[in-house]
Amino acid sequence: MAIQEQILNEIKKFKIIIIHRHKRPDPDAIGSQMGLAQLIKASFPDKQVLCAGKQYESFEWLGKTDEIADEQYQDALVIVVDTANQPRVDDDRYTKGKALIKIDHHPNDDQFGDIMWVEPDASSTSELIYDFYDSNKDQLTLPSEGARLLYAGIVGDTGRFMYPSTSSHTLEVAAKLATYDFSTSDVNQIEDEIDIPLARLSAYVYENLTILDSGAAYLVLSDKVLEPFKLGDESTSAVVPLPGKIKQVVSWAIFVEQKDHSFRIRLRSKGPEINELAKTYGGGGHPLASGAVVDSEEHIQDFVKDLNDLVAKNK
Repeated sequence: MAIQEQILNEIKKFKIIIIHRHKRPDPDAIGSQMGLAQLIKASFPDKQVLCAGKQYESFEWLGKTDEIADEQYQDALVIVVDTANQPRVDDDRYTKGKALIKIDHHPNDDQFGDIMWVEPDASSTSELIYDFYDSNKDQLTLPSEGARLLYAGIVGDTGRFMYPSTSSHTLEVAAKLATYDFSTSDVNQIEDEIDIPLARLSAYVYENLTILDSGAAYLVLSDKVLEPFKLGDESTSAVVPLPGKIKQVVSWAIFVEQKDHSFRIRLRSKGPEINELAKTYGGGGHPLASGAVVDSEEHIQDFVKDLNDLVAKNK
């Protein structure tokens, strides 16, 4: 039995389905979560489908999460989407259901769930949700709002179809979603636009980015740096792709100070695979897009040295 059919059979068994995604979400995390919810609701109107996780104002255009009582988990199927490892799941009640399914496109280093469907070569989890629909479309209904959400997730995780994970299948799925009743240009515009504080932070990134001879680059966004911009940590994700637009930059790290004064590392690459480096600093992710952590500002240069060595070795 195909994995998509197994997942559908599990969904059919439960009256309550609760969908989780990762902390500090991006359009794919929310698009796959909300898109799957729309798909299940349209296909099985008698089921209660809930979306868990912190609500962010900047993502309200993709939908809103639900208030979920603890007792609702008792007889529920829980589905975790777009989340590579368990510490990143938003809302730790994801283990409280009767059954657990993992759907993801990151390397499957942390295997959890009664059913796991993980495709690291997929562009996004939103692409996988469409594949789930497509393989069972004789039994499922994808509404236009669900299509919009999945399209938004694909656009977000492919960097507007620029990243190497974009395959011919990705473009085929996007084209099929574009036939639904929503505006692809509106989605593209929303994902591309920034407000004035973020525009000013973008200027700061270009002005202060350190580019090493190897092609490695880095930037430190401390609380002191970020304070004048009046932006939260989640807003800094929008500037992560910017160094990649510079021809001389091969791989780059953006360090963002956290409440405990550790630094979250947003790590990207155009060529050298950086996920193994991320793992040595308590993180992980895709070969060309990962995250990690250093526990204090004093250890930032240790990471920079390791990144520089990695890029120089692969140049």
